Amino acid sequence: MPAPILQETTTRPSIIVDHVSKRFLRRNSHSFKEAFVGWIKGKKVRADMFTALDDVSIQVGEGEAVAVLGLNGSGKSTTLKLVSGVLEPDEGRVFTRGRVAGLIEVGAGFHPDLTGRENVYLNAAILGMSRTQIDERFDDIVAFSEIGEFIDQEVKHYSSGMFMRLAFSVAIHVDLDILLVDEVLSVGDAPFRAKCAEKIKELTARGITMLVVSHDQNMVQELCERGIVISKGKKVFDGPISEAVTHLRS
Repeated sequence: MPAPILQETTTRPSIIVDHVSKRFLRRNSHSFKEAFVGWIKGKKVRADMFTALDDVSIQVGEGEAVAVLGLNGSGKSTTLKLVSGVLEPDEGRVFTRGRVAGLIEVGAGFHPDLTGRENVYLNAAILGMSRTQIDERFDDIVAFSEIGEFIDQEVKHYSSGMFMRLAFSVAIHVDLDILLVDEVLSVGDAPFRAKCAEKIKELTARGITMLVVSHDQNMVQELCERGIVISKGKKVFDGPISEAVTHLRS
């Protein structure tokens, strides 16, 4: 495999991933039942370490829109979770500058027994908005999400598309500096996806930094100028988005 192409940012960095490695313990029992039966019988559950990321370094400049590409299990989502602070690296360091809003899992952070309205206030507060700011932007959040008639319904009754609409709408109405998006824009109908894409373009035009993980190669080429390809936990390409997609396909 050819050596990775390195991409230097021309603006001050908003995200720095500095020689980061991340490993997870992988147990070889296939279910809780198997593990429990094995424990009763005195059998040890075998486990080994899985390296999700191996010495990865990335810099993303202020206002850049960058796609992280790779096959399933390559380490893309792990990268976003490290940048968001959900995970800590085993080796290396991760730095971000400014307020980070992450859409890493559909409905993550939503309490199922709370209504959409209550979850808007809860999630917006977690992202650093004051009560006054939320009050001022609440109508815009609901209008963008297009779920107004369901806003006072418990979110456990929401579809995955409704989760995504509301979570995305909250995130883009926060005074954010970095937006992390992991596949959630693949949920929902085509008109809403198009509206989200336009909003993301608007945010990047305002200088918001974006890091996106998606299997939708057409979408990332429309939204991003640069692509980073990760394969088996290693960065193998970093350059123009069209070349990154070609590299991935090859």
